[in-house]
Amino acid sequence: MRAEKASFSVAAMARTLDVTRQGYYAYVKRPPSSRVQADVALCREAKQIFEEFEARYGSPRVHRELRNRGFRTSKRRVERALRGMGLSAERPRRRYRTSVRDLSHPVAPNILARDFDAQRPNERWVTDITYVWTQSGWVYLAAILDLFSRAVVGWAVDTNLTTRLPLCALEAAVLRRRPGAGLVHHSDRGCQYTSQDYRTALASIGVTVSMSRKGNCWDNAVAESFFATLKTELIHRRSWRDVDDVRRNAFEYIEVFYNRRRMHSALGYKPPASVEQEYAAAA
Repeated sequence: MRAEKASFSVAAMARTLDVTRQGYYAYVKRPPSSRVQADVALCREAKQIFEEFEARYGSPRVHRELRNRGFRTSKRRVERALRGMGLSAERPRRRYRTSVRDLSHPVAPNILARDFDAQRPNERWVTDITYVWTQSGWVYLAAILDLFSRAVVGWAVDTNLTTRLPLCALEAAVLRRRPGAGLVHHSDRGCQYTSQDYRTALASIGVTVSMSRKGNCWDNAVAESFFATLKTELIHRRSWRDVDDVRRNAFEYIEVFYNRRRMHSALGYKPPASVEQEYAAAA
């Protein structure tokens, strides 16, 4: 009735809808209920969180962030609020292969065996490579993750898909973490990881080498999941100029957002840095 008041009289609409004019005027003068006011506050805060995290958070993480900020509400209510505002995080796209096996290279057994849990930092690392199309051609990104905190401990960007790319990521990880004895390093069977140079680098730091079984992406699910997240939350959101453009934004995403701020569902919706800080404090 309020929306059509300019076109029809209140009396005519009241007769048509079988309501009283007094009831309509009482409704107009009545202040919003506490539930409506709470919904407005929830929508305002949920939209702010959604925009603050650049549309990377869906309802589970928005709900968790709301709870961190003192809102006591259900996940379903947050889902309805975001849906009502037309807000949704982007979905991952299909990922294609970036590494091909060289049958002349030796391969290691699958020691990790899909056990993606770790009791301490630098116990188990997983690694993989992905690609980015830019206006200057293909750019490739290699990353190494620590399974204890899901932190990216080493990464590198290059225009060539050679062994140099994962070697640079490995060198960065070793410089940052200084791993001790007992580290398991898991990858797929791509020729970059089975090459003599990479195997020599791994042997020099005394790690135990583990590799996925042939054609089995689930054996390296954590690394695959990270790159799916990276592409959804960064790569597929814009076009890229060149390798420097990718490297600069990858640094901001990985080092500033992913490692330090982004909630991880496998960590109880904590960022990797918080998990490692709690471990260090307990130790």
